[in-house]
Amino acid sequence: METKIKKYFLTLFSIVFFSSAINAQLSKKFEPIDVFDIEYVSSPEISPQGDKVLFQRNFKDVMTDKNLSNLWIVNFDGSDMRPITTGNFNSFSPKWSNSGKMFTYKSNEEGRTQLYLFNLENNSVQKLTNMQSSIGSVEWSSDDKYLLFNSFVERTEGKLIKMPKKPKGAKWNSPPIEIDDMVYRYDGGGYRRPGNNQIFVLPVEGGTPRQVSLLDKNPSSAVWLDSDNVLFSANLNENSDFEPNNSDIHKLNIKTGDLKKLTTRLGPDRSPAVSPDGTKIAYLGYDDKYLGYQQSSLYIMDTDGGNIKLISEGFDRNISNINWMKDGKGLYFQYDSEGMTQIASISLNGRVKDIVDELGGLSLGRPYSGGSYSVSSAGRYAFTYGNVYNPADLAVGYNGSKNRLTNLNKDLFDYKELGKVEEVWYESSYDGKKIQGWLVYPPQFDPTKKYPLILEIHGGPFTNYGFRFSAEVQLFASKGYFVLYTNPRGSTSYGKDFANLIHHNYPSQDYDDLISGVDHVVTRNYIDDNNLFVTGGSGGGVLTSWIIGKTDRFKAAVVAKPVINWYSFVLYADNISFFYKYWFPGLPWDNLEEYMRRSPISYVGNVKTPTMLLTGEDDYRTPMAESEQFYAGLKLNNVESMLVRIPGASHGIAARPSNLIAKVNAITAWFDKYKK
Repeated sequence: METKIKKYFLTLFSIVFFSSAINAQLSKKFEPIDVFDIEYVSSPEISPQGDKVLFQRNFKDVMTDKNLSNLWIVNFDGSDMRPITTGNFNSFSPKWSNSGKMFTYKSNEEGRTQLYLFNLENNSVQKLTNMQSSIGSVEWSSDDKYLLFNSFVERTEGKLIKMPKKPKGAKWNSPPIEIDDMVYRYDGGGYRRPGNNQIFVLPVEGGTPRQVSLLDKNPSSAVWLDSDNVLFSANLNENSDFEPNNSDIHKLNIKTGDLKKLTTRLGPDRSPAVSPDGTKIAYLGYDDKYLGYQQSSLYIMDTDGGNIKLISEGFDRNISNINWMKDGKGLYFQYDSEGMTQIASISLNGRVKDIVDELGGLSLGRPYSGGSYSVSSAGRYAFTYGNVYNPADLAVGYNGSKNRLTNLNKDLFDYKELGKVEEVWYESSYDGKKIQGWLVYPPQFDPTKKYPLILEIHGGPFTNYGFRFSAEVQLFASKGYFVLYTNPRGSTSYGKDFANLIHHNYPSQDYDDLISGVDHVVTRNYIDDNNLFVTGGSGGGVLTSWIIGKTDRFKAAVVAKPVINWYSFVLYADNISFFYKYWFPGLPWDNLEEYMRRSPISYVGNVKTPTMLLTGEDDYRTPMAESEQFYAGLKLNNVESMLVRIPGASHGIAARPSNLIAKVNAITAWFDKYKK
């Protein structure tokens, strides 16, 4: 009898469990655990002949909590799509040879990331390197015989602090770590080791990479000028610590070691690209005016640095990712405009022509700009295609056409209902400026009901949101919230003047822009004006803490990885020489009043809104001490508050899938607690 009872309950439990599993599988609700099922395309590399495309297929492993990637290949017409690599590791950054018969890629399948060569003629794979440090982007020589790349080389230095010899068997602490560099740590990288990236040349047929540079500053990715010379960008000036943006284009003879500076102005010059005939160098840069936001323009010059010409004059958008046309009469480039990322072309006389839009889908957490493309010698292109309902897929085209070749998340989103996304424009109450935003509806929206609203604020502040997929926003919507995200003044993609409205004035009237957006959408009967919530990360965390110091209109707030005290931030963040110089009129001790006037900590005494602080424990961009200051102030002011620390996370909290889930769940749990 006992056995029968046990069997009965076991059977009953199995039925209940199985039914629950089926219901979970069939649920249309987009759940946090679904983040692990999202895939996306990156690094699309079209072959020089334009007949094939390599791409990186990114996925997540729920058991190891890692972001992983394999390489795939497909014909331009979409046929014969197949994997090149498979397995739970990262294979990435493919790079075609000029012949289109081979390509390199990087992979950590054996532990450390190394460079590999794939030969399409016999489908063979050859490991090319056994480097101790990571490998930068790879460039093929014109004859396909050599590869060019950067890699870190540690510098052995004498120590100032001398320790006596410890007795045999003694267990002493590790020796002191000496730091004398101005920039001594990086967010996501930790405290830097002594040394710099150097340039290496490697024969494709095999052998040992040969270091061809001896630089005391980090160069950008190098490119071939000719068989004897390479180009790179670096700030090699004596005052580089105090002029962090003053990089130049340099020419290095890899046989003799001779180094020549090709640009000399004050300001960044970077991303050199050599014309097909080898007579011109295109590059990006600007004259440094020490503004908070400065746009990169496109220049060309002779290979000796002469006859510099600005060819993008009058184009009021930031230019990136330049590629020469085969005939040398113009270039392709990438830019953002009004929350959309696009590919365009520009002639040498400055005529711009848009080619295709909807690049994106690389920022899964929030709807930031981004995307990548490549172009063949025949003018065919491949790019990451994304929108509000899809992370990046692979698309190809020619002369303005757009043909989507993948739909990686069809298996997920065919049965998961996402919130509708509506573009909105409204006027700022401060000065009537037009502000662009997007309103995300809860799935299964019922216009007869009242819904709470979350104002979600982007970071930067010099970045932009747009018509792009956001797992975080969609997860908020799936919890029954409307979500409003906007591009207040200071946002990019609207020209340099709009962005610099917050130059030495941040935060300020961006507050008015954001509140005006809330005022605009709450006029709709289905949004509950008594159930408003606000959150944002980084620069959005600054504005969230600023908002609750100015108004108690919001029921609760989550301030993620913020700057709370500009004085402490400038001296403690990971780019000491930059922030005070570009975001403020001078050093903090010379401008105390200005620093504190713009610091949310100055207004903590006004805060009544229940507030959560959320920051990664290894954040060196907006260090934990910033959040702790505000938390202490809130507690002293008897405000309901909570401090959430994300272990092992840097400024990019959502670098691990579980951290993205933790962030979303923390925010919604806090808001649900105070929702009426």
